[in-house]
Amino acid sequence: MGMETNIENMVSAITVDQKIDLKKFSRTVKGLEYNPESFPGAVFRVKEPKLAMLIFSSGKIICTGARSKKDIEIAVERLKEKFREGKIRVRGKPKVEVQNIVASAKLDFKVNLDVLAIEAENTEYEPEQFPGLVFRLDEPKTVMLIFRSGKMIITGAKSIKDVGRAAERTRDAVKSYNAIIR
Repeated sequence: MGMETNIENMVSAITVDQKIDLKKFSRTVKGLEYNPESFPGAVFRVKEPKLAMLIFSSGKIICTGARSKKDIEIAVERLKEKFREGKIRVRGKPKVEVQNIVASAKLDFKVNLDVLAIEAENTEYEPEQFPGLVFRLDEPKTVMLIFRSGKMIITGAKSIKDVGRAAERTRDAVKSYNAIIR
């Protein structure tokens, strides 16, 4: 049975197969932040959907803040507009790869983190340092932060499908270790 998950952030790598002269690019287009003394890339912020792109001279771009694949597609189109504005001709189609998805989910029960920390492998729990338990899955390769309230943060997924699978596997693991607070 599926669990409801909410995508909070999709980080993607966008690659154009060419070098970008960031100094020239930032001088010729509006809306870029470029200060090479403090950060080696230019920052392009998009208001709608709200996201940011970190543009590096190598032609690598990191897009963060997207909440869907559609947001990433819009970001790529806005980036192409900026390149046209800056008279940069992009050869071929930019390559896009989702690197990390951060999502949230809610278990419909409270979790005994002490029991889960003792019974389950691949966990870290230091309640004096952080109120959540870190739970690692090998398949799909993800890391969950599980809180006593039943709230859960899922990180490391590369697809929406993996987000759902990770949430379900975590829920099933919590139940199998009898770590439910009744």
